[in-house]
Amino acid sequence: MAQVSPQADPRSDGGLNAPARPRPDDVGAAAMLGCCPGGGIAAAAEEAAPSLRLEDFADHIVQQPDGSAELTLIVQNLHCPSCIRSIESAVEGRPGLEKARVNLSTRRLKLQWNPAETDAEPLLAAVAAKGYRLIPLDAEQMESAEAGETRELLRALAVAGFAAGNVMLLSVSVWSGLAEDMGPATRGLMHWVSALIALPAVAYAGRPFFRSALAALRGGTMNMDVPISLAVILAAGMSLSETLRGGDQVFFDASVTLLFFLLIGRFLDLRLRGRARSAAENLTALRATAATVVDAEGRLSSLPLNRLQPGMTVAVAPGERIPVDGLVSLGRSEVDTSLLTGESLPRPAVPGSEVFAGTVNGDGALRVTVTKTADASLLAEIVRLMETAEQSRDRYVRLADRVARVYAPAVHILAGVTLAGWLVLTDIAWQGALLHAIAVLIITCPCALGLAVPAVQVAAVGRLLKRGVLVKSADALERLAAVDTLVFDKTGTLTSGRPELQNRQDIPAEELGLAAAIAAESRHPLARALCRAAGETEPRQVSVTEHPGDGLEAVVAGESLRLGRRGWCGVAEDADDSGIESAAMELWLAGPGRTPRRFAFRDAPRSDAARVIAHLQDRGFRVELLSGDRSAVVADLAGQLGITAWQGDCRPADKIARLRELAAEGRKTAMIGDGLNDAPALAAAFASLSPAEAADVSQIAADIIFQGERLAPIAEALDTARRSRRLVLQNFGLAFLYNVIAVPIAVAGLVTPLIAAVAMSASSIVVTANAMRLNLGSLKIAAPRADSGAAACAPEAAE
Repeated sequence: MAQVSPQADPRSDGGLNAPARPRPDDVGAAAMLGCCPGGGIAAAAEEAAPSLRLEDFADHIVQQPDGSAELTLIVQNLHCPSCIRSIESAVEGRPGLEKARVNLSTRRLKLQWNPAETDAEPLLAAVAAKGYRLIPLDAEQMESAEAGETRELLRALAVAGFAAGNVMLLSVSVWSGLAEDMGPATRGLMHWVSALIALPAVAYAGRPFFRSALAALRGGTMNMDVPISLAVILAAGMSLSETLRGGDQVFFDASVTLLFFLLIGRFLDLRLRGRARSAAENLTALRATAATVVDAEGRLSSLPLNRLQPGMTVAVAPGERIPVDGLVSLGRSEVDTSLLTGESLPRPAVPGSEVFAGTVNGDGALRVTVTKTADASLLAEIVRLMETAEQSRDRYVRLADRVARVYAPAVHILAGVTLAGWLVLTDIAWQGALLHAIAVLIITCPCALGLAVPAVQVAAVGRLLKRGVLVKSADALERLAAVDTLVFDKTGTLTSGRPELQNRQDIPAEELGLAAAIAAESRHPLARALCRAAGETEPRQVSVTEHPGDGLEAVVAGESLRLGRRGWCGVAEDADDSGIESAAMELWLAGPGRTPRRFAFRDAPRSDAARVIAHLQDRGFRVELLSGDRSAVVADLAGQLGITAWQGDCRPADKIARLRELAAEGRKTAMIGDGLNDAPALAAAFASLSPAEAADVSQIAADIIFQGERLAPIAEALDTARRSRRLVLQNFGLAFLYNVIAVPIAVAGLVTPLIAAVAMSASSIVVTANAMRLNLGSLKIAAPRADSGAAACAPEAAE
């Protein structure tokens, strides 16, 4: 078959996964070479799968606002930490490349480049030449690939288990015969039968490791499976050599049982990591694949999401997932928004209500007018935020990568020293010395170290997502764990940002209904609040004219009325018949011959604000309130919530100055805000959080975004961050402790290859399982004590 030169177009040879066998630097052939165990079996199954062409990636390239192009891919045969460096180094330094990031736990590769200097083809070819199999970030393909990998791994495990059981029975017979003077002919027969069972089993069940190691060596790199493969092959080869010459140092049982335990560990690790797999990956699966579009004549047709444009109308049947962001134009229903808000109660959907892609429609049929394209939807933005968080790696991960990167040469040197030491310093036979070296190769695997941080990060991000918290920044959780001071904005952060009528009990029902009928014609926040407070009212014939900045002028049953600001309605500045403090927002209803009626509003605190603030103070956090609102309003809210340190009339520069003062005192401060004026402070703080309703610039500046109407997600994020840090340190401790104990024992010759395989697999499982403990339990926030705001609490020392 003709070979393709590195400069040739890979599409001419069948694409990235063409079934050819050209040189290792050939894109088509290299993609078939698995780099890691999972990829090896995936590559084995690939021959029956349709080849993947470069055109398959085109629809997944996203054009960024800055003009760059971005592509996120799944690396199916990514398994070990050294693969991260291998992939990133394959593309680093190439013209036009701006960023390449690999995530081990989610198996994702994110590439960002300048389209004016390069395109996706040379970047994909470079990665494929290293032996990695790439597929687009597609929920169905990911699910299918993972299912195929699991099946193949189970087959290899079954073969290894069958061989291990049978060879072990024969080995027991040989061991028993050695004690009872078994003849050499009988022992030789047992060894040959063991070889006939073990060698084919090793060849089949070891493919995930062998192909991974071979691909790494061909690509000029080392990975974890090189020493594993070397150990298995050496043990089987030495046993075959002994069988041929009639010796008694035969360890076929060790070879196949070693593979059996390694495959068990790999399978359990695959399942555990599957449970911890990317929350963004789960979000992607929530996207609908098509939408039912209603044309101008009322005819229904199905269109893919990428063809939907703002202004189109889509039909959503009961129980369906809403495909796009839009406004309800027809129908009434309830929508399950738990994905976005973290709240279990569904929200009503009526004409004019905003709905979002990925949420689930209730019992009613809806017609939704599209307001955003699929790529600009809230769900798509959440996916991008989650991918940004999971693709990035903080300093802990980089440390783990550096340690894992130097592992392969170090462990081979250690194994070589072990072999030489036993041969030179003792009179042991070469077979025994080789077994000790093999045990060292197997037992010193840094997979536990490589999983120490990613497993915790993925578990933490997934846990927080379920509770309405989106982690944006790579090291947000690490920084949040060190925070001892919390600085809150007021409007839209501690409060709901939605005014509520406060003096309803003082307003006659007739006047409330009249005012609501007028207010229904406006979208002003106070007018909407008035309508909410009035509820269902009797229909009235109202003619309304809106005067921006002043209010609404209406004619109701021949009577001319005004609903708006005090001066415009002809009310004196000192008039106030309600007893409500002057800090409150207000509307006045006035007309000829009518006594003016005041409607007082207040931006009420979030429902759980007092409980959460008290909980945070009890945990040792110092809490401050900085707001640009009037001091009277800020003081009133601070008193309600028990915050003793507050400041009103703050400009953005004042907030930054206060943050710098706190930093000068040695405090680690988290800023929580939502407005445009909070963005500079959010960027300046040690860590930052913002509600989902915040201005875009604030969300961009914040490390973490929390959803819903409550403040509990802030406490959850702080608690999860501290627990994550403890688990990361525990995982590092477990990984280092394992190597400190296991390596000297293996070098001393006290560990067989079989025991080494069990220990190595167990270490990775223990580290991943320890990370999954993050999902156990839930945060309890007690009701505030009566004296919770009496005094400021001393900050708790960072754990």
